[in-house]
Amino acid sequence: MTKYLRAGISYRGTQRFERFPVPEAALREALINAIAHKDYASGVPIQISVYDDKLMMWNPGQLPPDWSLDRLLAKHSSQPANPDIANTFFRAGKVESWGRGIDLIRKTCLEQGYQSPRFNCDSTGFWIDFVFPKAPLENAEPRGAEGTGKTIVETAQETAQETAQERILESLRKRPSMTRRELAEKMGLSEDGIKYHLNKLKLAGIIRHVGSTKAGHWEVLT
Repeated sequence: MTKYLRAGISYRGTQRFERFPVPEAALREALINAIAHKDYASGVPIQISVYDDKLMMWNPGQLPPDWSLDRLLAKHSSQPANPDIANTFFRAGKVESWGRGIDLIRKTCLEQGYQSPRFNCDSTGFWIDFVFPKAPLENAEPRGAEGTGKTIVETAQETAQETAQERILESLRKRPSMTRRELAEKMGLSEDGIKYHLNKLKLAGIIRHVGSTKAGHWEVLT
């Protein structure tokens, strides 16, 4: 799936790292969802389009009757369009739990410092748009390498989160009054992604918010 994506490459010592503009785990989960929910009576294949700024995945399937996009994005029960296919993925260990595919895609993107994908459903089918980061991906996710203790992949994911949080701290030191929207625009992340990192920093005791939501400001405590 990643052969049409251009990876950012960096080095740590002699170790070569590659980081794609879409998390591989999120892309894999999106494809599994598309296969499990596809309308096979249509005879139309799942379509993946790669552009300079995004990857779009389209599935000729529909939401369950009376479902809205808001319900899909909230916590919901699992109602796969093709239960036998979904059960096969589950038995093969490709599905961790029922009804969490969309949440897992979003969580994976946000935890690795990417923007949350956009979802849309119309009369033709279901879309997922993975928007590529505007800023260069400096910390690469390695492929095919083994680590000791924590895997190199886990380390790279943690490094990506740390880098995003360091950039947030640098911005808040320069202008404590910055809003989530302003931080999102500057860093090329979604507001949900910025909220995720701000909450992490607050829980760690690194920052705090003083004053009201609109008129307050941030204090960097370290």
